[in-house]
Amino acid sequence: MAKRTFEERLNELSKKQTAYLEKANNLSQQIKVLEKKEAEENRKKRNHRLIEVGAAVESVLGSPIEEKDIPKLIGFLKKQEANGNYFSIAMGVKERNDNSNM
Repeated sequence: MAKRTFEERLNELSKKQTAYLEKANNLSQQIKVLEKKEAEENRKKRNHRLIEVGAAVESVLGSPIEEKDIPKLIGFLKKQEANGNYFSIAMGVKERNDNSNM
């Protein structure tokens, strides 16, 4: 069997390197696509949750919440928290935080 020349070996390694770089680029693109899909899925879940919360508040109030009402709602919730964490307790947030420290 004939011995390969230096140039042949160099050429072969260069081709392998190119193939690996292409594969690495493909994998990077696949990672980006998956990260984008994950971000989109998380965004959809968050939007759905926010819509549900808004719908729940409107159902309790019996009327739509106008944009001008949002600062009042935020102020009310903050006041409930300042007066004794009533909102957090009602939502079970305090209990979840207390259990996570164990």
